Amino acid sequence: MHHFTYRDGVLHAEDVALPRLAEAVGTPFYVYATATLERHYRVFRQAFEGLPHELCFAMKANGNLAVVRTLANLGAGADVVSAGEMEMALMAGVPAGRIVFSGVGKTAEEMARALKAGILQINVESEPELETLAGVAAELGLTAPVALRVNPDVAADTHHKIATGKAEDKFGIDLDRAPAVFARAAALPSLEVTGVALHIGSQITDMAPFAAAFGRIAGLVEGLKGQGIALKHIDIGGGLGIPYIEGTTPPGPAEYAAVVRQTLGHLGATIVLEPGRLIAGNAGLLVSRVVRVKEGTSRRFLILDAGMNDLLRPAMYEAHHHIHPVQAVPGEAPLRPIDVVGPVCESGDTFARGRLLPELKEGDLVALGSAGAYGAVMASTYNGRPLVPEVLVNGGRFHIVRRRPDLKEMLALESLPDWL
Repeated sequence: MHHFTYRDGVLHAEDVALPRLAEAVGTPFYVYATATLERHYRVFRQAFEGLPHELCFAMKANGNLAVVRTLANLGAGADVVSAGEMEMALMAGVPAGRIVFSGVGKTAEEMARALKAGILQINVESEPELETLAGVAAELGLTAPVALRVNPDVAADTHHKIATGKAEDKFGIDLDRAPAVFARAAALPSLEVTGVALHIGSQITDMAPFAAAFGRIAGLVEGLKGQGIALKHIDIGGGLGIPYIEGTTPPGPAEYAAVVRQTLGHLGATIVLEPGRLIAGNAGLLVSRVVRVKEGTSRRFLILDAGMNDLLRPAMYEAHHHIHPVQAVPGEAPLRPIDVVGPVCESGDTFARGRLLPELKEGDLVALGSAGAYGAVMASTYNGRPLVPEVLVNGGRFHIVRRRPDLKEMLALESLPDWL
């Protein structure tokens, strides 16, 4: 569910009309609905009620400080994949004891910063990383809370670029090798083995891969207990999909929680959850203005002022985003196929091909739906285009939570050598 609706023929974010935001901020821009963020968080929490759990929002989905603060105020932790994300989570008010540090390439410096901050756990993804972390912790005179990320070798029905649970993927320790690595971790005095972690991919809309992966992890946990290694945490990652295409209804938190209870609920461990897309995806829109309509030889093009540098998902993942005219059109208005593209000098700068849309003209506003996750956080300044601003709406109020930089600010990090 989201809080973007038409009122008197104009698309609103909660109680704020999008044209009002466009006038105040300029286009393109992202807008997030506080009510949606809060509702999605609460629905997820309610689904796991009665089961010990910790919900750590995946900051790679949306790292805006205001978005993270909104969730932290409700009790959310954070799943981070860099020291930068960890510092951002702390700045947003997430307690260190609710931060999980994931990722395959953590440096010794990042490990040290995480240990000094006192985070909940570090998810280790390889044997060399385990040895590095043990050395860093020993040097600091600290004990590192460790969960080993295990690769269950389960295929998720999702895009190959966001599948992470197969044996050939870069993530995690092979399931068969895991007992020996756990034994090694338990023997290192500077480490405290706190849990096991897994994450099989993103935008998953079928419960079967989750059930298979969780079942394999349950077997591992029970075997480790027999070896005298009792785990406090089972970190199951995130990955639950959202309805990018209108009319589709992927499984929700209740179905997901039922699978978790059935496969892992008997183990007595705290379940660590790392949703990102499910919380933030449908809480955001990318609002853009039509630059012009171009009639090609065989195709029509709707050229927007938003580009692939603002929303990379369609170019990177062939992702679908619903496109809404901000000014409502009559239900009987004819629809024609048109390619929706941006101004970036790449053929891949295409949001949709042959999308059926009503007639739109230069100056009209459109909103790309389900853009609250992996949108602004992946934006760049490619083609010398400034980073897209972000706006948070709360009822009838709004605040620009990341402004658009000007060219001087964009170039502030650059300098010319003295020979030029």
